[in-house]
Amino acid sequence: MFPGKVARAAGTGASVPVEACQVCGHEKLETVLSLGYMPPVNQMVAVGAVPRQLPWFPTTLLYCGHCELVQLGLAVDPVIIFPPEYPYTSGMTKVLRDNFADLYAESSKMLGLTKDDLCIDIGSNDGTLISNFQKGGHRILGIEPTDVAKIANDRGIPTLQRYFGKDVAREVKAKHGTAKVITAANCFAHIEDVHAIVDGIIEMLAPDGVFISESHYLIGLLDRLQYDTIYHEHLRYYSVGSLKSLLEMHGLEVFHARPIPSHGGSIRVYAARKGTRPVQPNVQQMLDGEPRGDAMRKRLAKFRDEVMLSKLRLHALIRDVKEKGGRIVGISAPSRASTLVNYVGLDEAIIDYVCEIEGSLKIGKCMPGTMIPVVEESRMFADQPECAIIFSWHIADELAPKLRAKGYKGMLVTPLPVPRVL
Repeated sequence: MFPGKVARAAGTGASVPVEACQVCGHEKLETVLSLGYMPPVNQMVAVGAVPRQLPWFPTTLLYCGHCELVQLGLAVDPVIIFPPEYPYTSGMTKVLRDNFADLYAESSKMLGLTKDDLCIDIGSNDGTLISNFQKGGHRILGIEPTDVAKIANDRGIPTLQRYFGKDVAREVKAKHGTAKVITAANCFAHIEDVHAIVDGIIEMLAPDGVFISESHYLIGLLDRLQYDTIYHEHLRYYSVGSLKSLLEMHGLEVFHARPIPSHGGSIRVYAARKGTRPVQPNVQQMLDGEPRGDAMRKRLAKFRDEVMLSKLRLHALIRDVKEKGGRIVGISAPSRASTLVNYVGLDEAIIDYVCEIEGSLKIGKCMPGTMIPVVEESRMFADQPECAIIFSWHIADELAPKLRAKGYKGMLVTPLPVPRVL
């Protein structure tokens, strides 16, 4: 039994306070900041629906001085966080499509994958990542708990619709054999009992197999003031150091690590059974660049102050627009937009609507915690509102030229890291 386990029965609707570090079990956790109470980012009410009671949960960030893990202070039932009607599909985002293609190109070359090798993706969503391995001719399997799994299966990407755990790992191993590659992109920081997840991964992993994780990078989060990525889906915010500590507890060794651009700054980490792969210099280089102890505490305190100031600055910028009778809309509705909208207080009196590209599962629904409708983006080009806030600000350089090319003439604003007019 490993320390730090969050004990609860899934599906009860219960939330469990994190009273000890989720990785090392250290009990003296330090508060970094609180964003107040937030709604689950994936529960979106249909436009025009009769208002009903929805859960809101405290959103507090904690720091473990023992293993350097930064983590959320509350674990919400995964059935609430990842409902069957989960509205997110990774294939809608070009940056992610390109990143997953790069992951395959890099890993297949580095690991010398063959046609017979089995490749498994945990939290496979619509199959965008694992489809690259399929195109490469490898045996594949996706594991995804939400109804998005049906989209993958309809596309011919074999996907098991289950919450991942050691029982599922045993079933997969018995039916398909062990895997040469297991990936977990943007989900390894989301699942509560991380030690059970690593055990399940090891259960499915071939003796010479490699586990590849991609997670939002704590240092990038702090440096770019990405407080909008703090929400209940994200239980842990890894540095290379804290991730290394976790994997070493299970006999896995990090042998390759590098920053990647997805989600505004993430890390891709390769791990294998200790001694089976040579450790590359970039691992130590990244470890050397991460603050620890008192240096990390000072960095976290600075982050807290910067978050507060960014809220005030955004209010100051858009206040002038509203005082002149201007209309403000939002561009894109990623999960991170829910945190920003609710922390800053951008309700339906301030934001007329939020735009998504055609085909998004979020169109026709309201932003979490508000009555702001999500609409197809063509409406914005017809309406020409005076101001548009790019909620996917981490890809603003990609979005802004496209919006101008499609005819938008108003003010484009990026809310973070410093609110500014493009």
